[in-house]
Amino acid sequence: MKSDYGALSDGELAALAAVGGEAAFREIVRRHSSQVYRLIVGNVSDPDEALDLVQETFISAHGALRRFDPSRPMAAWLSVIALNKCRDWARRRTVRRFFAFARPIDEVAGELASDAPGIDVAAADRQELERLRQAITELPTALREPLVLHSVEGMSQADTASVLAITEKAVETRLRRARIRLAEILARHPPAGH
Repeated sequence: MKSDYGALSDGELAALAAVGGEAAFREIVRRHSSQVYRLIVGNVSDPDEALDLVQETFISAHGALRRFDPSRPMAAWLSVIALNKCRDWARRRTVRRFFAFARPIDEVAGELASDAPGIDVAAADRQELERLRQAITELPTALREPLVLHSVEGMSQADTASVLAITEKAVETRLRRARIRLAEILARHPPAGH
């Protein structure tokens, strides 16, 4: 009997995939690969490396399906695995590239730094995006990860705390520090022509 995997919950899919249901696991990948990719590319900024890390994330997830707690969100569980893959990659990597955002700069500019200059034309958009990318790469991991998860990926503080295994208060504190630090970095590196 062929099941309609699209109608099953993530927990049901995980249970089926854990006992060899490859179609169930393919549905998990289909549902969550975009979010995992955005999270990874936001941390490694190299689209090719990000694709490899997405694959590594799902390989690790497949091997750990029996440990998945269906009472928790699959997206948060996969985010933890993905962040660990990013951390492993960062330890191996000697040269960092620019940080890439999942959402357009005009959506996140106000969230990242309230004193960021206005973005009026396409050329200015690209220039400001590069400036923000560079500034975010200068943030320490402890500040960058909550900023990416909350401000770029749109996770709640509770979900961000769960993914990073810290308290919501710690997320709030790190977000505040990240924004302050980001504003300082942006002030040291004014936009071209200013």
